[in-house]
Amino acid sequence: MDYSLLEKQLKAVADSNRIKLLACLKNGEVCVCDFVDVLGISQPAVSQQLRKLKEAGIITERKVGTWKHYRLVEEQTPLMIGILEQIKPMSTCKCETSC
Repeated sequence: MDYSLLEKQLKAVADSNRIKLLACLKNGEVCVCDFVDVLGISQPAVSQQLRKLKEAGIITERKVGTWKHYRLVEEQTPLMIGILEQIKPMSTCKCETSC
C-alpha cells in the first residue's frame, strides 16, 4: 500500500469545496468555468482546489482552447471508489458558454 498516495487522497477529499467538485465530476467531464458558479469562488481559487485533486491522482484535465476540462480518472484506488460511491452527483454543472 502506498501510504503517501493514501495521505494525499484523504487530504484532498477532506474539504467541502473539493467534495462538491467531485460531485459535479460524477456526471462526466466539466469545464472549469462551471466550477466557479457552483462554488461561488474565483477561478484562481477553483484552480487551487482542482490542483489538489489532480495531485492526489483523483482527477485529470485536458485543455480545450483557453479552458481546461476536468474528469475523474478511470482507475481509482479502492479508497476513492468507496468515497465516490458515497457522494451524490450534482446535476447543476452545465457549461452555458461555448468553451
